Amino acid sequence: MRLLQTTTLRLEEFFASSAIDERLENQGIPKYAILSHTWGFEEITFQDITGDRTIIQHKTGFSKVRNSCRQARADGYAYIWIDTCCIDKTSSAELSEAINSMYQWYKDSAICYAYLSDVLIHPGPSDLPHNLRHPFYTEDGMRYSSSPSYSRWFSRGWTLQELLAPVKLQFFDRNWNSIGMKEDHMNTISRITNIDLFALNGGDLRRLSIARRMSWAANRQTTRIEDMAYCLLGVFGINMPLLYGEGAKAFIRLQEEILKISNDQSLFAWKGFQASGAFGAHPRALPAF
Repeated sequence: MRLLQTTTLRLEEFFASSAIDERLENQGIPKYAILSHTWGFEEITFQDITGDRTIIQHKTGFSKVRNSCRQARADGYAYIWIDTCCIDKTSSAELSEAINSMYQWYKDSAICYAYLSDVLIHPGPSDLPHNLRHPFYTEDGMRYSSSPSYSRWFSRGWTLQELLAPVKLQFFDRNWNSIGMKEDHMNTISRITNIDLFALNGGDLRRLSIARRMSWAANRQTTRIEDMAYCLLGVFGINMPLLYGEGAKAFIRLQEEILKISNDQSLFAWKGFQASGAFGAHPRALPAF
């Protein structure tokens, strides 16, 4: 696992196994913060962070990396994990390992920072009506729309596991003002996401039906069609190889893997969008039981 040193902004690699050769210095993974965010313009990649440092400072995404590290340092953490730059995505093997490990990495983090780049809180007096002063409404939606929308963070596929897995999660607006901890907004988050309070409070997801867990992804989107399956691996405790280019077959493979570890018949209660036989084509077609 690669972690970004929050002072030097240099990558370091750590290994969890205690069976590593004793000559290696990094025999354990230190406490680390982890970032949850939606991708934007000019994100800092692995190649960027290991390349010319004078160039990346001029990229739009660098401020997010710098401010994430600053927050982690302030909280006493020497390391942080950020998906954009801690994974070498040019290596298909490394990407596959990372995605299959990601739920656990978020779960093992000391704290997760959920960065809502489209939200701006108003700590002081505001000219907005009281009913629009919502911590998760987008800034543009509050000012220019009659029906404000929630942050994009709540509608992305990958942020589902990033909401569920961490033991400790803190929300920040686009200026890195704290919006509070997850437990401060539990009922609001449940209404936005339709996720059970039991799950949001860290309950064992295996106690909830397959259909119930699948329904949490019904209104979420991913850039690549395969990621609608891959982003759910941790939610169902599944490990499987990634095959970008397989399209909707990825979601069928996910269901096949679920069947190998569960006899929950709610997986077959598809109302539409049948893809192949008893399998569905998208989480939205499965009612929540």
